[in-house]
Parts: sequence; structure tokens; C-alpha cells
Amino acid sequence: MNDTPGWASPGSAPSDGQDTTVPRPAEPADDKTGSSSKWSTAQPPAGQWSPPSAPGAGPTAPRPAQGWGGPPPGGGSGWGRPPAAKPGVIPLRPLSVGEILDGAVSTLRRHWRTVLSVSLAVSVVSQIGDMLLRRYLLPEPVVLDPNTPPSELLNQATESAQSQLVADAPSLAILVICTLFTTAILTVVISRSVLGRPVTLADAWGEARPRLLKLLGFTLLLPLMSAAVLTVGMLPGLLIGSTAGVALSLLGAVAAFVVVIWLMVRFSLTSPALMLERQGVIASMRRSAKLVSGAWWRTFGILALTLLLSMVLSLLIAIPFAVIATAVGGEGLTGWPFLIVTGIGAVIASTITYPISAGVTVLLYVDQRIRREALDLELARAAGVPGYGTEQPGRDPSGG
Repeated sequence: MNDTPGWASPGSAPSDGQDTTVPRPAEPADDKTGSSSKWSTAQPPAGQWSPPSAPGAGPTAPRPAQGWGGPPPGGGSGWGRPPAAKPGVIPLRPLSVGEILDGAVSTLRRHWRTVLSVSLAVSVVSQIGDMLLRRYLLPEPVVLDPNTPPSELLNQATESAQSQLVADAPSLAILVICTLFTTAILTVVISRSVLGRPVTLADAWGEARPRLLKLLGFTLLLPLMSAAVLTVGMLPGLLIGSTAGVALSLLGAVAAFVVVIWLMVRFSLTSPALMLERQGVIASMRRSAKLVSGAWWRTFGILALTLLLSMVLSLLIAIPFAVIATAVGGEGLTGWPFLIVTGIGAVIASTITYPISAGVTVLLYVDQRIRREALDLELARAAGVPGYGTEQPGRDPSGG
């Protein structure tokens, strides 16, 4: 365990067969359906879970007078639960959906210079490349004739999709590279914000640079897997042809799309696992599959909600710019006035949504490790929270 992004080696805290004697903090307020078997009867001593007085400063609030904090506020029977330590942007306990989203936004606010400089630079480069491609390289879209026979219509649609894929390949390459840098650097920033530690762009780049090639390998592998699944699903219908082949291709495409969604969610935590645990691509994919196992629907719901919020936010920003671009653009959708105005709107939207999406993914990874592996205890020690070890803030507990 250290204070760099590689918090703890996965072998030291396996997801399966977790030691049930590890003390656990309180559950999140909105998570009342969790299994009681996840929580040990041995709880931390009084006063260990006090909130910090300031971000990154460690908790200094007075300890409760007795037991677990005395009776709950407002009178009544029973015992209250002490609050979890919060050295950074999240409390160190299992997180609710709202806390994950709030942690992502809090990271954007707390480290806005580093976060916005990364996302803005990436968004500008991405949009300039997209504008140039749309202006000079992309061909006119193929118009399908609805009066052709079904088999010929299927062939036309296939050829149109292939030509469009080839035309979009440069844009996809730019997007992959930009996403690569954004994910790598923001993962480091968010991991430091969990501990309440400051981080500069140079620090984040120094931590992320050694992992870029492996992250690139995973970034390329995932769409290739998806394309292979879709091809297998549609291939029987394409080989048959005729009306029956069209129907079979559509059914195969729907089934393949479901499989692709399942794979995307299953491997959605690979990037933070690769960056923070310093493993290879395949090992990180296995880690993601293990962490998502048993929580697929929860992971899917949080990622889908984040995608929906990002899309709504992007539309709210992009629509006014699209209206302005339509009014001033006299050369159509590929004219410079239209491309520049819409590009400005896309840059603003991407600059805001990139960090939020990356933050949710990393914090979802942290949440799953807290629930399965008691990572909250390791994070508390790394952050210098009193009562969790002898490590001092800023020192490497592993001695490195």
C-alpha cells in the first residue's frame, strides 16, 4: 500500500475468500439492501471515523464520549454510527450512486486547473482533427434506394456501412488517442483526490506515462472484440441473403449487441485496474471481471446514468451552438462557419463531460474494492487517518 495510484497489489486483497475479520465501516445511507455477510462484527474503535477538518489534513474532530458515539441525535433508543473518514472527495466506505457522482464533480472542482487543462487540450485536438476530416476527407453519404429487392438492399447497406467505417477510421483513431491520454492522466488525478492529496499535471503525467502502451492495447482490443462479436452475429444472415437472410441478420445483430453491452460492462473497470494496480492488459481485464461479478446490473445502471447525464449536458451545450451555426453557415454542414461554431460547442461539452465520466469509472472501481477487499482501510492508512497505522502523510507505507 502506498500513496501513489498503485494503492495495493490485487494479490494482497483478493475479491474471493475475503477475511471476514476485517473491520468494516458503516454502509451508505441509501444502501439498505446489502447482505449482512459483507460486514464483520468487529468494528473500528471509537473515534477512528471522524471527518477531516480540511481536505487532505486528516481528521481532527473530537472523539465521541463513549461507545459508538452515544444515542442518536434527537433522542430515542439505539446507538448512532460514527461518520466515515473523508480525507478526500469521498467518504472511505461503500459509496452510494450520489456519492460517486458527487465525488467525480468534486474532483473537477478541487483540481480544476489540472483536470480542465487536460480535458480542454484533448478536446481541442480532437475537434480540430474531426473538423479537418469532415471538411476534406469524408465522402458523401450513400443514399439507399428503398425500391430495390431486400437482398440487394442488404448488400447496399453493407457496402455503405463499410465505406462509412473506412471514412470514419481517422476520426476513430484520433478519438482513441485522445481518450487514452484523458483516461490515463485523469485516473491518476482522481486517485490522488481520494486521498486528499494535491496533484499537478507534471505529477499526473509522470505516473501515467509508463502505463500508456498497455492502456493503448486495451483501448484497441475492446472495439476489436466488439466488431468480432457483431460480425459473428450478422454473418449467417449475410451468407444466406434474401428476405430470410435480412431477418436473420437483424436478429443476429440484436443478439450480438446485447453480448457487446455485457462485455463492455464486464470490462468497464479494466482501465483503472491497469493504471492503479500496474498489471498487464489481460490481468487487468480479469480483475475487472472479478470486481463486476455479482454487481453487473449495479455497474451497468451507474454507467448508463452517467452516459445519460453526459449526453443531456452535451446537448444543452451543443444545441445553442448548432442554432448559431445553422444561422451563420452558408456553405452547408461541411462549411467552415458551421464546423467552427459547432466545434466550439463540442469542445466546451467535452471539456466538462470527460472528467465526470472518467471520475465515475475510477470511483466505481474504488467502491467495488471497498465492498470486496476493505480497500477503505488501506486508503485510510495511506491518507494518514489516525488509528489505521503508523504511516505519516506523504510517506510510502511499503517503504518505497
